Formats: sequence, structure tokens, C-alpha cells
Amino acid sequence: MEHKIYIMRAYNVQIWVGLQQCYNQKEHSMDDVRKICDKWVNEIGDCVTITPTEYRYVKGHEPGAVIGYIQYPRFPRTRKEIRRRALTLADRLMKGLHQYRVTVTTPYKSYMLENDLADK
Repeated sequence: MEHKIYIMRAYNVQIWVGLQQCYNQKEHSMDDVRKICDKWVNEIGDCVTITPTEYRYVKGHEPGAVIGYIQYPRFPRTRKEIRRRALTLADRLMKGLHQYRVTVTTPYKSYMLENDLADK
């Protein structure tokens, strides 16, 4: 069996977002996350992964999601472009899910976005 193999330097970025709205009792759903991501990827012609997760912290817990970007050899992008796209989507998720903060991680750095307009 013959096939092509595309190789390039790996690079991945994750967006970490909780689903509990501004630490109150209202929780968003994974469907809410999917809708925001679907709108984003259809607008710009992109692809992301969505993985449910759970946050456990001092005196509390909440469901969340990890949204992933990878360096996909079929459609190569610069690291800067992947980061830019992830940070833009993170901002949309933060606002759409009414979060105070969202974190974006790369293999080298963590970026924390804060929403000054979130309900306090």
C-alpha cells in the first residue's frame, strides 16, 4: 500500500473554558460551546476539537470544555496564526458563555483573557 506522509513541526493550542456562568448557579451546556465553535469555524473556514472536561477547585467544581487547535500539515499555518485564531475564538467563548476568564495554552506560554463586562 502506497500513501503520502506529510511531516512538519507539531504545534497545538488549547482553549480552557468553564461552563458555569460567572460563578453563579447557571450552567451553559456543551451544545452552547458547539454552537459558538460551529459559527466560528464556518465563518473563517477552520477546524477545532471540542473535549468535555471538569474543573475541581477549592470548595467547588464545574464542567468545562477544552477546545483544541493543531498544526495540520494539509493546511499549514504559522504558529502566530494558530495562536491568533485561538485567542479570537477564546474571546468569543468567554463572552458567549459569560465567563470572567478563559485560558489559552501553547507549548510555551499561557494566556489568560479577562472579561471586564461579565456579570459580577
